[in-house]
This record gives sequence, C-alpha cells and structure tokens, in this order.
Amino acid sequence: MNHETDTDTAATEQRYLTFRLSGATYGIGILKVQEIIGLLPLTPVPRTPEFVRGVINLRGRVIPVVDLRRRFGMEVLPDSDRTCIVITQVDGDKGLMTMGVVVEDVAEVVDIPREVIADVPEFGAGVDTEFLVGMGKVADEVVMLLDIDRVLSGKDVALVADLAGDEDADKTGATIGESADETTEGVE
Repeated sequence: MNHETDTDTAATEQRYLTFRLSGATYGIGILKVQEIIGLLPLTPVPRTPEFVRGVINLRGRVIPVVDLRRRFGMEVLPDSDRTCIVITQVDGDKGLMTMGVVVEDVAEVVDIPREVIADVPEFGAGVDTEFLVGMGKVADEVVMLLDIDRVLSGKDVALVADLAGDEDADKTGATIGESADETTEGVE
C-alpha cells in the first residue's frame, strides 16, 4: 500500500485536469482522472437518460460514458477531432466505479493553489451548483472546479453503474464497441 505524506497529498490535490465545454473551462482533480482517450464508437443503451452516450469496451472492461454538455443542459454540439473521453474514478453508493465523461477539448494539467480558489457564488433558488467545489483563477481565466462524484445524482450514479454491469460480460464473446488499446494516452 502506498502512503503519501501530507505534503504530497496537498500538492496533488491542487492539480487539475482542465478541459472545455461550450467555451468555459472546467477542472477535475487529477487524482480522479485515470486516463484520456480519443472518442471511440459508443454502444447506445436503450432507456437511459439523454446525457448517457452509451458504453465503450476499454481493454475488456465495459465503461459507461456520460456527455457533460448534455448533463449540464448545454447546447449539444457535433463531436470534433478534439472531442475525447476522460476516464474517471467516481465514488458512488456502491464504492468506486470507472466512468467516462465526454468533453470538447482537454487543455492541460494545472496547479491551482488553494488561496486562489474562490467559493462558488450564490446564484439564487433553482440553480444547482452542488457539483462545483470552487472557482479557480488561472492567469485571467476562471476555471470551474468539478466534484466529479457529485456531477451525477445518487440515482444517476446507480443507473450508470448498472450499465457497466458484470465486468466479465464482454468476455463471453459479445463485442461492445471497439477496444481502446491503441487509442489511449496517459495523463501528463
């Protein structure tokens, strides 16, 4: 078991993978990011919410994929050559699960010191900002920092977890999407 020192943990918690959605910059804590892959063919799953794009086969594992633009109620744009899937670890009711999130464009990994992270402003009743942990300031830009564990409600996480279902399902010969072995890139 690997034990990090408090200093190592504090430094890592300040690192975020940044990406873009509808012209805004968002960040996910680097400890939640497993890898970044190019957009793969997705297998749609019937009777799922609109924000669930489907599932992919990632080296023999069935991974559910959520489109963050759709989840946040943003305009749905066509995918581009910069569209990719960020594979994340989400802490749900049943423990850690692997989930992909579709983003328009991955920017970079940045360090955002705690002292430049502002609280989420109050927008009034009816505006749900529970999924935001703060607003980071990087140069002249504001980065909305996501709590990926809260992006989906408990019910949504359970539904997405059920999509992955039995990890061995595609080892029976059924093919779900294409393997991502040749299209993965590590997070820098």
